[in-house]
Amino acid sequence: MNDNLRILKDALVYFIKEEITKAGFKKGVIGVSGGVDSSVVLYLMVESLGRENVHPMILPYELSSKESVDDAIMVCETLGVKPEILDITPLAKPIIETLKIKDKVRIGNVLARVRMIVLYDKSAEVGGLVIGTSNKTEILLGYGTLYGDLAHAINPLGDLYKTQVWELARYLGVPDKIVNKKPTADLWPGQTDEGEIGLSYYEADRILMEILENLKRPEELYDTFGKEKVDRIFYLLRKNQFKRKPPIIAKVSSVSINYEFIAPRDWHL
Repeated sequence: MNDNLRILKDALVYFIKEEITKAGFKKGVIGVSGGVDSSVVLYLMVESLGRENVHPMILPYELSSKESVDDAIMVCETLGVKPEILDITPLAKPIIETLKIKDKVRIGNVLARVRMIVLYDKSAEVGGLVIGTSNKTEILLGYGTLYGDLAHAINPLGDLYKTQVWELARYLGVPDKIVNKKPTADLWPGQTDEGEIGLSYYEADRILMEILENLKRPEELYDTFGKEKVDRIFYLLRKNQFKRKPPIIAKVSSVSINYEFIAPRDWHL
């Protein structure tokens, strides 16, 4: 198991350095939340780019828990990188109040997008790229905000299920306090990922692996996991497909972007 995790870690470290440097950059910007995903990516970035090229930002809102901020600071201190802490309340609150937003999900979307504005501005300031932290489970189930936390230049964790991220975190030495705490986007008091998804990440990952990796139909999984849980996962999987696709362009010419004109990703480098 440790050999597999070592190979995985080395591959992700290489991925970060390769993708950043071949695009002409050497620095990475990341939002550190105090959760396991951003902590793992921060560990990988430090090894890949060196401390001097890593720019972590901690971006709390007035409803963010102090524990999340403290945990984010702890991870940065453990790795010897200095975070920039910026309270986004003065940026986000006028939007929320002007639009009279009461719905918690909509408020969460505003916060996620404001944070990404800050991260992309920082990337322009330092001359780096924004590194994403969404894992495969979140992406598949739509647990993310378009042009918010789903926005990034590269993403090291996008092909790792949440349970695999936990395994990698333990291998990397991420503090137990962070690995073992309940996953949360910290959008409002008491909010948890699993509470919103409707089942645990361990259950969700097992069902997703059967559907994606083993090509099982939902009805084949009812006896093992229960109809309600399987249907819930399959519903989220289908409902959020639009978040996983690039914006669709209406085809009205003979040579259209992403139709006839599909250039190799790095043809210009």
